[in-house]
Amino acid sequence: MMMLNKTIVAGFLFFYCQFSLAQDSSLASDKPLKEVIVSVFNSRVKWKETPAAVAVIVQKDIQAFSAASVLPALNRVPGVRMEERSPGSYRLSIRGSLLRSPFGIRNIKVYWNQLPFSDATGNTYLNLIDLTQIDQMEVAKGPASSMYGSGTGGVLLLKQSAAFVDKPAYKTRIDMAAGSLGYNQQQIAQQYNSKKWSSSLHLHRLVQGGYRDHSALNRSGIFWQNTIQIKKHQIKTGLLYTDLFYQTPGGITAAQVLINPRLSRQATPTLPGAIEQNASIRNKTVWIGLQDQFQINQFHSVNTFIGYSKTDFENPFITNYEKRREINLMTGLQWVVTPSGNPEIFQWVTGVEYMANEAGIKNYANNKGVPANLFADDKIYSQQGFIFTQIKWKPLQRLIMQGGISISQQDFLFKSMLRPVAPFNYRKIASPVSPRFSFNYALLPQLNIYGVVSRGFSAPTLAEIRPSDGQFYPLLNAEQGWNWEGGMKGSLYDDKIVFDVSYYRFNLKDAIVRRADAGGNEYFVNAGSTKQNGAELHLRYLPFRMLKGNSFNLEFMGSYSYQPYRFSNFQQGSLQLNNNPLTGVPASIWVTGIDVKTKSGLSFQGNANFTGKISLNDAATVYADPYQLVQIKISQQFQKRNTGIQIFAGIDNLLNQVYSLGNDINALGNRYFNTAAGRNFYAGCRISFQ
Repeated sequence: MMMLNKTIVAGFLFFYCQFSLAQDSSLASDKPLKEVIVSVFNSRVKWKETPAAVAVIVQKDIQAFSAASVLPALNRVPGVRMEERSPGSYRLSIRGSLLRSPFGIRNIKVYWNQLPFSDATGNTYLNLIDLTQIDQMEVAKGPASSMYGSGTGGVLLLKQSAAFVDKPAYKTRIDMAAGSLGYNQQQIAQQYNSKKWSSSLHLHRLVQGGYRDHSALNRSGIFWQNTIQIKKHQIKTGLLYTDLFYQTPGGITAAQVLINPRLSRQATPTLPGAIEQNASIRNKTVWIGLQDQFQINQFHSVNTFIGYSKTDFENPFITNYEKRREINLMTGLQWVVTPSGNPEIFQWVTGVEYMANEAGIKNYANNKGVPANLFADDKIYSQQGFIFTQIKWKPLQRLIMQGGISISQQDFLFKSMLRPVAPFNYRKIASPVSPRFSFNYALLPQLNIYGVVSRGFSAPTLAEIRPSDGQFYPLLNAEQGWNWEGGMKGSLYDDKIVFDVSYYRFNLKDAIVRRADAGGNEYFVNAGSTKQNGAELHLRYLPFRMLKGNSFNLEFMGSYSYQPYRFSNFQQGSLQLNNNPLTGVPASIWVTGIDVKTKSGLSFQGNANFTGKISLNDAATVYADPYQLVQIKISQQFQKRNTGIQIFAGIDNLLNQVYSLGNDINALGNRYFNTAAGRNFYAGCRISFQ
């Protein structure tokens, strides 16, 4: 096991290498979806020809909502559900993977500009990134083992443009917004582009008072990236620093929601409340990445990367006060072979990815927000690695085939520093060979069908193998399962209609689920199997377009997720819960929207999200009611010479629904609900000049 320390990490950082990020013109936000180039699975093909269930989110989709959160834009994607239990407390699922995630993001691999943002333990601090500054997101649904290693939920790729131009150009953008519930936000972006160099600097600050008692958020950060072309090398560097603080109000009961939905978790005869214990999270993280794409010749290229991050994490909770210090190192290499010199015909990619994490975790008794007696002091070393090989072949003009396999391994080395003479506990979790095969066939020039067969493997994360109760659970096994799916996507009627429809069957074994002891401390167990079969539909209809001589654009969109997931072999104590609905997953979600844009610069966006009832415990005895969430935004764009000004205003939760945007599943004391904000307003402006 590798022991990380600052000296070793510093030495690695001087090693200059990188993973590929070619300049991608597909990041233009106004480009038709069917023409957008996606790079997931290294396919580099148009969206409609991708042999996978892939969704694309561009800046236009993100800007349809408040800059406070990218959550509504992601939730337009069928099969994707992003939650925010309180400001800053994100959860993200793809096809129902929230079963094992009481907080944070697990079972989904996240890459930022092609470099892993998920750490070696399987956790992702997505709330560190100002996602509204991302130019494009690609969501690959289902196991992606052939290229991305461990994970059964899917992959999220975050991209920021880095274009080269013949004539040097500067661009500055300033965003300011404010609104209800103490919302206040500022963003400044400075970008420089030349023939061989592209640089962008982003500063951001977000403050929210929160709807509920004890739910304030304060986040500030900086991101700086550079891309340089030197002969056959394209070198990219990235630096991120974020200081994040948010209060965690905790769950409340259904009766408390009726009395006052703004309440934070209340005290009981045995446990204090969230305010008394100052329940909150402080996360200070620095992240550094170095990348290089070496185009040896037209037949061979080598892509390498290395990255480092350091996190200081504090979490006063109801039952304890946790302090965590983490150091992460990630590195990888890909060798891309194109025998014919044309990657559209044949391409072979072989690679390796390795990540290591050193975590020092201390748990204290929480004395009204102040750490008291130390009861756990642990060192945990984690490493995750996988090797893969993948082939893309286009034997016919209309047929694209893709196949690959990977082998993953996750290791944990645990030691309690309170027992210095005790040996380290070691846990190795090796995956079976995980293949992935897919194809895309063009029935017509604008109509494609695709199919995927893949095997997923997902080891327990650090927060699951060593949860907040301070114990180590070496017998916790990885989840794994096979996914079968097929779909159709394309465009009709002179591209007025763009659609994507799919059906999948995913059988998961050794499902990891959360439990809570009598004191409210959580732990995790392997509880059985699930059947996650479902269908998805995404539709865009553009009856009027300015490009066709009209004075405005009119676009309708709709997405539908049908997820009647069931436990198939599931036990809780002595209870058999077979055929119960999967906890925390709504059986159906329908999202519809309208987007109007005129030549004069006036725009209107409307969005409605209809989410079905959600089972809140494994026994399916408590449900969250269905809700209808409506959001609208209106904006006006002005352009004068090299300066653009946009002013906007919007309303969130227009119908003033009482609902939870993230429930605590299997909650102790029936504290399931984290009520979201009622009707609220915001307004702001965006100024850009060059």
